[in-house]
Amino acid sequence: MSAAKSTNVDQDGAVPGADGDVAAQIVRWLAHLSTERRVSPKTCEAYERDMRQFLAFLSKHLGTSLTLHRLARLTPPDIRAFMAARRGNGMSGRSLARVLAGARSFARFIERNGSGKVGALFAVRSPKIAKTLPKPLAVASARRVTESELRAGEDREAWIFARDAAVLGLLYGSGLRISEALSLKRKEVPAPGQGDAITVTGKGNKRRMVPVLGQVLALVADYVALCPTALPADGPLFIGAKGGPLSPRIVQLTMERLRGLLGLAETATPHALRHSFATHLLARGGDLRSIQELLGHASLSTTQVYTAVDSERLLEVYRNTHPRAKEGPGAPSRRE
Repeated sequence: MSAAKSTNVDQDGAVPGADGDVAAQIVRWLAHLSTERRVSPKTCEAYERDMRQFLAFLSKHLGTSLTLHRLARLTPPDIRAFMAARRGNGMSGRSLARVLAGARSFARFIERNGSGKVGALFAVRSPKIAKTLPKPLAVASARRVTESELRAGEDREAWIFARDAAVLGLLYGSGLRISEALSLKRKEVPAPGQGDAITVTGKGNKRRMVPVLGQVLALVADYVALCPTALPADGPLFIGAKGGPLSPRIVQLTMERLRGLLGLAETATPHALRHSFATHLLARGGDLRSIQELLGHASLSTTQVYTAVDSERLLEVYRNTHPRAKEGPGAPSRRE
């Protein structure tokens, strides 16, 4: 991704609230993230948007356009004022932490290049983020989302049902993200009996090999056989009704319909199938290191959240099934 495509600065190169030197440094920083750090385009766009909001607020707060010198003179109260304003506008702690992470990344970049220092950003603590556990589907429900028969009442062509079943099969069967499944080329998924693994491109353009079940390969083969449009080997495997690459939004809408048909909670999203993949593997004795590699997590700590999910599931089973679980702490002891 070129720097021109990664930034939304004005056509004359300006960034509202900042002078030309700051704007130029932002363009260089985004190019560095994209080409050298291999940060995803969406993350670059989010960082660029966050920096615009950050600089616009500080410019208004301080009553002056921001220069590199003025950035170096920022104080912790200036940063806290920005955080308080964003909180007041309903920004979540997680989103605010991302904004600060982007601003700090920019600060480190200009410091390494000898263009200034923004110490105030590192003197303020990031907001605490409430840990939320992933919400996997039950095994039976995760399996049923790939059953095309569930959607027989919809006025759609059979190949659409087959396509959606194949995509969802990859999300649950191989633990893929939507973006990873939809970026697959036709030639990258073997026919049934001709392979049992695929290589996907994850975050940061990092590639990893993941196993793929024979049942999932059969779903893909059914879709390919029914698809009315030719699928070139170097082209996208999954296409939309008009022949272009399949949109993630279509997958999300498909899952919404399936939630209604199966009576699932709103947490049953396409990404929940990836959570289900990891949680169900762990419940069957999979080790965290292997699951980390399969999911493409950079850090084991990201994968460790599934241990909490599995522990909570075990406690729920205990509470619901053990004959003594519902007895209060003061319940009389009975001998069996």
